Amino acid sequence: MKKRVVITGMGVVAPNGVGLANFEDAIRKSASGIRFEEELERLNFSCQIAGKPQLSEEKIAEYFTSLQLRGLNSSGIVYGVIAGTDAWQDAGLKIGDNEQPDWDCGIVFGTGILGVDKFREAIHLIDAGKTRRLGSTSVMQTMASGISAYLGGILGCGNQVTTNSSACTTGTEALLMGFERIAAGKAKRMLVGSCSDHGPYVWGGFDAMRILPSKYNKNPTEASRPMSASAAGLVPGSGAGALVLEEYESAKERGAKIYAEVLGGAVNSGGQRGGGSMTAANSEAVIRCIKEAIHFSNISSEEIDVINGHLTATTKDALEIENWKKALKRSDFPYINSLKGMTGHCLAASGSIECVASVLQMDKNFIFGNVNCEDLKPEIANLVSEEKIPRKTLEIPTNILAKSSFGFGDVNSVVIFKKI
Repeated sequence: MKKRVVITGMGVVAPNGVGLANFEDAIRKSASGIRFEEELERLNFSCQIAGKPQLSEEKIAEYFTSLQLRGLNSSGIVYGVIAGTDAWQDAGLKIGDNEQPDWDCGIVFGTGILGVDKFREAIHLIDAGKTRRLGSTSVMQTMASGISAYLGGILGCGNQVTTNSSACTTGTEALLMGFERIAAGKAKRMLVGSCSDHGPYVWGGFDAMRILPSKYNKNPTEASRPMSASAAGLVPGSGAGALVLEEYESAKERGAKIYAEVLGGAVNSGGQRGGGSMTAANSEAVIRCIKEAIHFSNISSEEIDVINGHLTATTKDALEIENWKKALKRSDFPYINSLKGMTGHCLAASGSIECVASVLQMDKNFIFGNVNCEDLKPEIANLVSEEKIPRKTLEIPTNILAKSSFGFGDVNSVVIFKKI
């Protein structure tokens, strides 16, 4: 029989809040983490704003030794280690006290691209004939699996320790990969999540594609506008989210706090066919993914109370909601919200950060509001009643929430959470 899987710990490093308490406070109050970035102005970016977590050197020093910090120039690893360590401790699990690997615990922690600034540093040194000055950690900081390897060493995990990379679906996919391993009885606990570097070398390609807003440089908090008629493109972001998944009986046995149950989910691809492309989703694939997630989770579409959408503040927002409506086939529509109005699009980290936000809502009985969509897109207003798109936080309990992520390459993932 399939094992039940629950969430017993969470950690987050988001543009609008570092740590669960700060993050919850921010999303309740619709606080934005999008700011003007002088570096982007200096480099002549059209979009000179971004969502970048605010971390002091003192905060970082709480998680890394002075030796580890020497030459550390990978923001994704910093974000991921903080979020992952916090999630582990939030689950009531100890760090570094096991002499032998913990064979029951594993990690799936994804990223899009890791250590871009370290790559840049290395390229300049190599081109200058100074290869020996690269340092001993350059490989670890720039390999995609550097984040999972780093966390694996901190926590001493002896089960599967790996990294996935699926563009904007990375974090949600990582959660489902960890879920499947526990459900199959191959692990008791899995730390899952994702991270994304910050900076111009990550965000530059998006600016070149002209899909970032350029007219909000002087008022950055208004720039990310999911579902808005005046949406002008996604705002780039960065950070990390992490969750500890645990087999239900194990969690009960040790008296752990349980945030929610993971009922299941689905992952697929539109094959870049049927209207799908590198940057656009195949609607049939999205609808299939939603239906499969619902079927696998053994619920009916009518039971879904809230959808935390992908909703990036692009022209595809209305199509995303249309796909949900076709998949659910119900007379009404669940509440729906998007975190990206407050954080921007955190790329590979978006799914995991948004999963943390989704589960926090369930645990604390609220639905956070959608910011910057007072002028709701008419196509969306024709599909969904405006009361289902709250502009301010609602104090409403949620029993079942569906979280979706759709990514470059026409890849999709949907996970279903249930209050327990």
